[in-house]
Amino acid sequence: MSKVNTWTLSDVAKTFRACESLFHALGDPARQQIILILAEHDRLNVNQITELMHLARPSISHHLKVLKDAGMVSLVRESRENFYSLLWEEPIARLKLLIEQSEIAC
Repeated sequence: MSKVNTWTLSDVAKTFRACESLFHALGDPARQQIILILAEHDRLNVNQITELMHLARPSISHHLKVLKDAGMVSLVRESRENFYSLLWEEPIARLKLLIEQSEIAC
Protein backbone atom coordinates (compact mmCIF):
# COMPACT_ATOMS: atom_id res chain seq x y z
CA MET A 1 0.00 0.00 0.00
CA SER A 2 2.87 2.33 0.69
CA LYS A 3 4.15 4.49 -2.19
CA VAL A 4 7.44 5.16 -0.43
CA ASN A 5 8.96 8.58 -1.22
CA THR A 6 6.17 9.50 -3.65
CA TRP A 7 3.53 10.92 -1.30
CA THR A 8 2.20 14.35 -2.23
CA LEU A 9 0.41 17.04 -0.27
CA SER A 10 -2.74 15.91 -2.08
CA ASP A 11 -2.26 12.42 -0.59
CA VAL A 12 -1.83 13.95 2.87
CA ALA A 13 -5.01 16.02 2.47
CA LYS A 14 -6.96 12.94 1.39
CA THR A 15 -5.73 10.97 4.39
CA PHE A 16 -6.49 13.88 6.73
CA ARG A 17 -10.09 13.77 5.48
CA ALA A 18 -10.17 9.99 6.04
CA CYS A 19 -9.02 10.59 9.64
CA GLU A 20 -11.50 13.39 10.37
CA SER A 21 -14.00 11.20 12.26
CA LEU A 22 -11.13 9.60 14.14
CA PHE A 23 -9.79 12.97 15.30
CA HIS A 24 -13.29 14.01 16.35
CA ALA A 25 -13.74 10.77 18.32
CA LEU A 26 -10.37 11.11 20.04
CA GLY A 27 -10.89 14.77 20.92
CA ASP A 28 -13.33 14.22 23.78
CA PRO A 29 -12.16 13.23 27.28
CA ALA A 30 -15.22 11.01 27.88
CA ARG A 31 -14.52 9.07 24.67
CA GLN A 32 -10.87 8.80 25.64
CA GLN A 33 -11.97 7.28 28.94
CA ILE A 34 -14.30 4.83 27.16
CA ILE A 35 -11.41 3.76 24.91
CA LEU A 36 -9.21 3.13 27.96
CA ILE A 37 -12.00 1.18 29.69
CA LEU A 38 -12.58 -0.97 26.60
CA ALA A 39 -8.82 -1.53 26.31
CA GLU A 40 -8.98 -3.28 29.69
CA HIS A 41 -11.92 -5.54 28.75
CA ASP A 42 -12.76 -7.80 25.83
CA ARG A 43 -16.25 -6.38 25.56
CA LEU A 44 -18.76 -4.45 27.64
CA ASN A 45 -22.35 -3.34 27.33
CA VAL A 46 -23.55 0.22 27.93
CA ASN A 47 -24.62 -0.52 31.51
CA GLN A 48 -21.21 -1.95 32.37
CA ILE A 49 -19.45 1.08 30.90
CA THR A 50 -21.85 3.41 32.73
CA GLU A 51 -20.96 1.74 36.04
CA LEU A 52 -17.29 2.57 35.41
CA MET A 53 -17.88 6.22 34.48
CA HIS A 54 -19.59 9.27 35.92
CA LEU A 55 -21.91 9.87 32.98
CA ALA A 56 -25.54 9.00 32.32
CA ARG A 57 -26.40 6.04 30.13
CA PRO A 58 -27.67 8.23 27.23
CA SER A 59 -24.35 10.11 27.22
CA ILE A 60 -22.40 6.85 27.12
CA SER A 61 -24.57 5.64 24.22
CA HIS A 62 -23.91 8.88 22.33
CA HIS A 63 -20.15 8.59 22.83
CA LEU A 64 -20.19 4.93 21.78
CA LYS A 65 -22.01 5.91 18.57
CA VAL A 66 -19.33 8.50 17.77
CA LEU A 67 -16.62 5.90 18.41
CA LYS A 68 -18.45 3.33 16.30
CA ASP A 69 -18.91 5.81 13.43
CA ALA A 70 -15.17 6.49 13.57
CA GLY A 71 -14.43 2.76 13.33
CA MET A 72 -12.94 2.59 16.81
CA VAL A 73 -15.43 0.21 18.40
CA SER A 74 -17.41 -2.75 17.15
CA LEU A 75 -20.94 -3.58 18.16
CA VAL A 76 -22.28 -7.10 18.60
CA ARG A 77 -25.94 -7.52 19.46
CA GLU A 78 -26.78 -10.52 21.64
CA SER A 79 -30.43 -10.92 22.53
CA ARG A 80 -31.40 -7.51 23.93
CA GLU A 81 -27.87 -6.33 24.75
CA ASN A 82 -25.32 -4.49 22.64
CA PHE A 83 -21.72 -5.34 23.45
CA TYR A 84 -18.88 -3.02 22.45
CA SER A 85 -15.27 -3.93 21.80
CA LEU A 86 -12.31 -1.76 20.96
CA LEU A 87 -10.99 -1.83 17.40
CA TRP A 88 -7.42 -0.58 17.04
CA GLU A 89 -5.92 -2.01 13.86
CA GLU A 90 -7.69 0.06 11.20
CA PRO A 91 -7.71 3.41 13.06
CA ILE A 92 -4.04 2.99 13.97
CA ALA A 93 -3.25 2.12 10.35
CA ARG A 94 -4.96 5.35 9.22
CA LEU A 95 -2.90 7.41 11.67
CA LYS A 96 0.34 5.67 10.70
CA LEU A 97 -0.37 6.34 7.03
CA LEU A 98 -1.01 10.01 7.78
CA ILE A 99 2.28 10.25 9.69
CA GLU A 100 4.22 8.47 6.94
CA GLN A 101 2.73 10.67 4.22
CA SER A 102 3.31 13.81 6.23
CA GLU A 103 6.94 12.97 6.96
CA ILE A 104 7.63 12.47 3.26
CA ALA A 105 5.45 15.13 1.62
CA CYS A 106 5.59 17.98 4.12
